[in-house]
Amino acid sequence: MSMPRGGGGPISDAIDKPQNTKATLMKLMKYIKAQRWLFILAIVLSVSANALQLIGPYLTGQVIDYIKLGDFAFTWPKIQQVILLMIIFYAFSAAMMYALQILMIYISQRIVVSMRKDLFEKFTSLPVSYFDRHQIGDMLSRMSYDIDTINTSMSSDVVQLFGSIITVIGAFGMMAFISPLLLLIFVITIPASIYTTRYLAKKTRPLFRIRSRKLGDMNGFIEETISGQKTIKAYSQQDKMIEDFKAKNLDASEAYYKADYYGSMTGPAISLINNISMALISLFGSLLYLFTYITLGNISSFLLYSRKFSGPINEAANIVAELQSTLAASERVFRVLESENETEDLVTQLYPKTDTGEVVFEHVNFSYIQGVPVIKDLNLHVKPGSIVAIVGQTGAGKTTMINLLMRFYDVDSGRILIDGIDIHTTKRKDLREQFAMVLQDSWLFYGSIFENISYGHPDATLEDVIRIAKEVNIHYFIERLPLGYDTIITDDGINISKGQKQLITIARAMLQDRKMIILDEATSNVDTRTEMKIQKAMRKLMENKTCFIIAHRLSTIKNADVILVVNDGNIVEKGTHDSLMEEKGYYYQMFMSQFE
Repeated sequence: MSMPRGGGGPISDAIDKPQNTKATLMKLMKYIKAQRWLFILAIVLSVSANALQLIGPYLTGQVIDYIKLGDFAFTWPKIQQVILLMIIFYAFSAAMMYALQILMIYISQRIVVSMRKDLFEKFTSLPVSYFDRHQIGDMLSRMSYDIDTINTSMSSDVVQLFGSIITVIGAFGMMAFISPLLLLIFVITIPASIYTTRYLAKKTRPLFRIRSRKLGDMNGFIEETISGQKTIKAYSQQDKMIEDFKAKNLDASEAYYKADYYGSMTGPAISLINNISMALISLFGSLLYLFTYITLGNISSFLLYSRKFSGPINEAANIVAELQSTLAASERVFRVLESENETEDLVTQLYPKTDTGEVVFEHVNFSYIQGVPVIKDLNLHVKPGSIVAIVGQTGAGKTTMINLLMRFYDVDSGRILIDGIDIHTTKRKDLREQFAMVLQDSWLFYGSIFENISYGHPDATLEDVIRIAKEVNIHYFIERLPLGYDTIITDDGINISKGQKQLITIARAMLQDRKMIILDEATSNVDTRTEMKIQKAMRKLMENKTCFIIAHRLSTIKNADVILVVNDGNIVEKGTHDSLMEEKGYYYQMFMSQFE
């Protein structure tokens, strides 16, 4: 779960930078290597299938030469034998190609499962700052579209490309065996094909990279629009959002068009070169036949081999164009996989079994962007078991203090102590297990109400959940539901109200029985009367626990043991509600402004 940033954390557009194609292929090979035995089997099937197909044109030439002899009684049995062999070879080849396709689909799925698993695990290990800088839609695009693109390429393009290479090599060898003189024609056409393919590939590779990025931008915009439908309708901004989407959609469409347009040029260009090659073979083959340097059957075989030679080159050219999209998608996936994880935990101390929840900030400085400080020389001592309220204007640094306390971000200088232990000398996991947290944006997942309340507490019983629900005043609401605590919450809780969602997340935090609790605008979606009941229940449930409350509605924190007034990253006032009101300073002005 990502916390809102206090002090305005950085947001970037996550623009993709070109990477080395060779390096990308080597990274893909690591996944292929894990399936190497299946790949070896695929290679054997591909070599065998294509080798059997390559025998066909040579046998066809033999049939033609047998017919040319004119002795029907002598040649007909031989023609039958040759045709039977052709049928057998082509049948075995077709069976092997079918098995190869099934095998490659299986291999590609295993690779995709592994890659998607690595990507998801990477998302869970990235620091919170990464999610502050990247659109959710773009991340979803990498998880779905980009990996699906890789899957399609692995299951079909790789097979075709490998088969094309085998066919080209085999056809070249057979043509060299039949007529080395005619083979000289390819001295001109092969370099032309290679140059054309490389030139167009160089042109199209950046276009496919742009296409992937534009699709990620559009997905991000769609995700934001769908999640903000109520706000959009409330402000009557449907037309504007439609226009904005049209612009995003047009950008993505144009990127697709340019990539596919230049990518589709490869096939026709290579086809033209191959057709010129066929014409030259026909011309010079006829001359060689007139001078009896070659038989008519050999000319026919040579033409068929030249078609097999040029056809795969044409196919390979089209596949290379498609592989540009795969490489662009792979780059985007590997860019995430190579992003820096949270810094390593420097574990030198362990949290003791018996702790109290004493928190100390010592000369803490922090900035989201270098040179733009958010927290400046912060010193704070929070006594164990006290309720601490943090107030201040938006961007003052309230939530940033919580981000630092939970180590979602690390301090630039200074240190934070919990129970006398520097939090940078312990594991983040151990640190965060000391806290229960309720955020302003309540997060519920698809599952029953019981599962959502007991989230993070797998040993909780139904009785435990009911007890907490009663304390938070949601038990009777839950009991009125058709299935009670087994009622399924769908789509982040759209089937219940905002206030009910927040109450469920508050109950979840209370159930954890942690020594410290963080409430970041946790009661913003609850009416005043319910909020008062919750505050009363919290005080009872959080005895001997340290509680941090971030609140804008100052009437809700009157009973806090200490109120910290934060302004521009500094604590400018500190005390109880009554003492701060008597001072008639910054807090007094804030409090009175809410009732004027």
